[in-house]
Amino acid sequence: MPNPQLSIMVVDDTKFSSAVIGHTLSQAGYTDIRFASSAMAALAMHEERAASVMVADWLMPEMDGLQLTTRIRQRDEQTNHYTYVMLLTAREGDNVLGEAFDRGVDDFISKSAMNEQLLPRIYAADRITQLINRLLDENRLLASNNAQLEEHNLVDSLTALGNRRYLLQRLEDALQQVESRGGFCSLLVLGIQNFDEMGSRFGETVQQELLRGIARRLQQLVRPMDVISRIGANTFAICTVGDSADDCKPNSFRRLHDGLNLKAFKTSEGYLSVRAGISVSTVDRNDQGANADTMLQQTEQHLSQAYATNLITEVRMPQVV
Repeated sequence: MPNPQLSIMVVDDTKFSSAVIGHTLSQAGYTDIRFASSAMAALAMHEERAASVMVADWLMPEMDGLQLTTRIRQRDEQTNHYTYVMLLTAREGDNVLGEAFDRGVDDFISKSAMNEQLLPRIYAADRITQLINRLLDENRLLASNNAQLEEHNLVDSLTALGNRRYLLQRLEDALQQVESRGGFCSLLVLGIQNFDEMGSRFGETVQQELLRGIARRLQQLVRPMDVISRIGANTFAICTVGDSADDCKPNSFRRLHDGLNLKAFKTSEGYLSVRAGISVSTVDRNDQGANADTMLQQTEQHLSQAYATNLITEVRMPQVV
């Protein structure tokens, strides 16, 4: 059965197509349907009240469906909300659809089969958005509870990530695992080079918004078992364990570098870009005597080199004799 309260936004520059979609949805029992004739209008409406499902034409003037999806994902990231984006398209081919999925699109409806596909896909989108947004609500509650436990000094209250002490504990556990079972342990230190500059221009509130946005984006970019912590005013760290040396090379972490440097963050002052640097160190079971404190200090010391070169800097850990 449809959920009448599901918030749906239809974005199409063609009035006839919007009318057809709206009629189909209304006939099915949906009552919260809004219409936008352009992507910019849709963004303004979404800013005022977020939609749960957005049905948008892929090809529109000024801003197409893919560009709209990117902006919606940035907005969702900032508000901790998830919008299910469904594009209407006559385009075919795995390459075309693969690119769209990479940009954050959730589903497609072929215009030639819209009468048969629209409602079943809306039903599925409803179930998925309810699940994801419920999980986001639970995560917010968990983050709030974790922040209240800060007296144990393991949680960063601003981002709800672990703090420096938490990272050192988990890094030490990872090093012991590598020593006993083999494999590789990598530690990445990520710093925001223009953090102070952002504070001077926009103030502390925007700095905090950026830090929360960076924390959320890192959580999206890493593997589920990786450990993310905020270890300083403008620095984060990631501890990851892998089986192959190839998984620990600097190029393996390019997605993190690009994810921070190439996509702006939504703030109350608009979309702002950060300049992030990354240094990475890796140890295996042959690195006898490696410890968390030394590994973190050595990796942090090379962050200035990462800033200067705009490259992911690989740190060679000193050999213990």
